[in-house]
Amino acid sequence: MNNKGYLSRRTFLRGIGSAIALPALECMTPIYGASAKEAAAPLRMAFVYSPNGKNMERWLPKGVGRDYELSPTLLPMKDLKPHFQVLSGLDHDKAAANGDGGGDHARANSTFLTGVQIKKTAGADIRVGVSVDQLAAAKVGLETYLPSLELSCDQPRQSGGCDSGYACAYQYNLSWKTENLPMAPETDPRLVFERLFGARHFGGSEESREQRAAMKKSVLDFVLDDAKRLQNRLGATDRRKLDEYLTAVRETEIRIQRSEEQAARMAGQTAPSGIPADYKSHIRVLYDLMALAFETDSTRISTFMMAHDGSNRSFSDIGVPNGHHELSHHQGKPDVLDKIGKIDHFYIEQFAYFIDKLRNTKDIDGKSVLDNSMIVYGCGIGDGNRHNHTDLPVILAGHGGGTLQPGRHVRYEGAIPLTNLYLSMLDRMGVKAERLGDSDGRVADI
Repeated sequence: MNNKGYLSRRTFLRGIGSAIALPALECMTPIYGASAKEAAAPLRMAFVYSPNGKNMERWLPKGVGRDYELSPTLLPMKDLKPHFQVLSGLDHDKAAANGDGGGDHARANSTFLTGVQIKKTAGADIRVGVSVDQLAAAKVGLETYLPSLELSCDQPRQSGGCDSGYACAYQYNLSWKTENLPMAPETDPRLVFERLFGARHFGGSEESREQRAAMKKSVLDFVLDDAKRLQNRLGATDRRKLDEYLTAVRETEIRIQRSEEQAARMAGQTAPSGIPADYKSHIRVLYDLMALAFETDSTRISTFMMAHDGSNRSFSDIGVPNGHHELSHHQGKPDVLDKIGKIDHFYIEQFAYFIDKLRNTKDIDGKSVLDNSMIVYGCGIGDGNRHNHTDLPVILAGHGGGTLQPGRHVRYEGAIPLTNLYLSMLDRMGVKAERLGDSDGRVADI
């Protein structure tokens, strides 16, 4: 740390095998000569994927504009209504067969952020396109130590065939750095935690990280001396902010440790340590880590695939023991549609948890991290029974640094590519792109 009156936004608390980025504090170095409170906050962008389409009758809100009525599926977002907008009428034409036959689930995943008709192959000669997050990471990622953060609750499969002659890599990746190089997502919260708070990115060694792990101490134990020195230099508001932040880091770490202990007790457990046995807990701890990554400006770009399209996960905890993919072929049966609605509601509950966390996290400009974020939630399939890729279920949360107009239901008419939305988001990130996949313009009304 320096000894000046202001701290750099890139200040870290350091210790054996540990380096903890700081949250936004009032004493952070002003940007471009402005006062700390007037300093510009970074803009973040994230994409969250839920699989297998939706019960669209329960998804679509009633009415448009600001006076719309939330649908049953979106009710968990009720208290957050001023902070997100529902976007209807956006399509992904390149996820359709277009002469390639079956394979809608593989195309839904791989096209979601690329807008490209993927090459139909189950071999190694995959071909997609650069995804929107990686276009942003190529520029914005230069300003953070993690250019982007990719998360998933599904173990990645990068080889072999999966859906109707399509390689598994298509179905298990959202993010693509090049047309044939996916950014494999991380599923283990412990490994994500180490990426964020381990010292390897800051000159530390693997040996020092292992030393800390062997001593079975918290990452905070090793930065305590540095934290105490910093506390002595902070005002009352910043001391409280730092205490709250370190408490959040510790709580996340404890949840991961408990998951590891539970995994160790389970006979025949094969999942990597750190992955909760409970799906809801797995989703939420990954959301917690994404929120911490944004709060500390460790990255500004992230993707989170809660499950790949075609996932047949069951949801016994909410009274749905059937497989999700199996249910998605509902054939219009009311009882099956009801079960799909429960699953859709479950996923929105978890998303609401994340958005609320961002809303309650203060940013460097005195606003919330949500104020300075653009978070897309959606799926590459509309109705799972039809396997359609039109009128997709899409939410855009956040205020985009004051450039977005949340609190509305916006319905677009005509064939509007979802990639048009992404181009508009890239503009706000300061990333110049003439086209993305099948884009044919920009979405103006967001």
